[in-house]
Amino acid sequence: MPKVLLITGDAAEDLEVMYPYQRLLEEGYEVDIAAPTRKKLQFVVHDFADGFDTYTEKPGRTWPADLAFTEVDPTKYAALVLPGGRAPEFLRNNPDCQRLVRHFAETDKPIAALCHGPLILAAAGVLHDRTSSSYPALQPDIRAAGAQWIDSPDHIDGNLVTGRAWPDHPQWMRAFLEVLRKYAPPPQ
Repeated sequence: MPKVLLITGDAAEDLEVMYPYQRLLEEGYEVDIAAPTRKKLQFVVHDFADGFDTYTEKPGRTWPADLAFTEVDPTKYAALVLPGGRAPEFLRNNPDCQRLVRHFAETDKPIAALCHGPLILAAAGVLHDRTSSSYPALQPDIRAAGAQWIDSPDHIDGNLVTGRAWPDHPQWMRAFLEVLRKYAPPPQ
């Protein structure tokens, strides 16, 4: 059974972890969640409120990480998922996280990144000369990484599928599954 690695951490956007996790399981893929350490993670819920210039944040679900980054052998995985939330702000600085991301980029395995997830791609140095969607406020970060920002719910650039945020789930995941099925079809 093909395996997918989902990299996340505390303060990840609850919906952006759980939707791809469950959707990939539904398709027949095995999914492992990796974080800086093997522990119970605390996710958050971002929403929009009248009168706020940005999103609000509330506690979300807790969910266990299956593996610590140092335990992951990336050669055993067919694809990578990078959810957003605040987690990518600190995960991008982790050398083991960067090493894992570079493996998927260098081997042209499918990568799905949503919302703030492309911050990890930028820190790993794999966005240069690429195109990427993301949460719109990250346009300067995407450009600083040498990429062109695209306003799209389901942008595909080769093996990379990006979207803006959790409202893009249907389009983003549909596009990612198309790319993933070509690379590693689910079991029949």
